[in-house]
Amino acid sequence: MLAIRLQRNGRAHYPVYRIIVQEAQRHPLSGRIVAEVGSYNPHTKEVVLDKETVKKYLSNGAQPSTRVIRILKAEKITLPKWVKDAPKKSAKAKHADKLRKNQPKEEAPAEAPAAEEAPAAEEAPAEAPAEQPAETPAE
Repeated sequence: MLAIRLQRNGRAHYPVYRIIVQEAQRHPLSGRIVAEVGSYNPHTKEVVLDKETVKKYLSNGAQPSTRVIRILKAEKITLPKWVKDAPKKSAKAKHADKLRKNQPKEEAPAEAPAAEEAPAAEEAPAEAPAEQPAETPAE
């Protein structure tokens, strides 16, 4: 099966990509490509494509990568129906339960007179029933 993907070129910290057609099992840097159909410069957003060759490989079943799909759509190339769009990425926190916004909110201590607090303290022990130890069955 063929794949249409990007192959990184350029110098350190300044990538420039070739858009190539290659066997899907091979790594883009293996050097064994079927055809070079264009180039993409992410810094200037310049895209050079041989649209007829791209359409030919797409009609023959070449699967474009997700980034190439976005480039082809920007160039207004009609994609076959079987080509699926990449799912939209949503930012998720790794440990969402540890985020401050997901913690239960602390209630601010209300300013109340000391006379109201004293009866509440006296009632608490009276309401709580004393627990009795459970009886163990005799053997």
